[in-house]
Amino acid sequence: MISKTVTMQLESDLVDRPIALLVQAASRFESSIYIETGYKKINAKSIMGMMTMKLNSEEQVTIIATGPDEQQALESMENFLTGNRK
Repeated sequence: MISKTVTMQLESDLVDRPIALLVQAASRFESSIYIETGYKKINAKSIMGMMTMKLNSEEQVTIIATGPDEQQALESMENFLTGNRK
């Protein structure tokens, strides 16, 4: 298991379309991926779960990845959430 706390740097808050793109990106990995903020820890591969988070730009979140491709998964989520999409 690895984790990293990042500050989201998005052009807008994480709403419907960006959430769908985040879930798609997370689903490419075999590892389990969670996004945690405050008291909530949500599966990043769950569209319904992610929609309940209501994440805002400039908010700090912790990305947690566990599995065979956890490093790549964490880096992908970090890049997405900080606006460094590759």
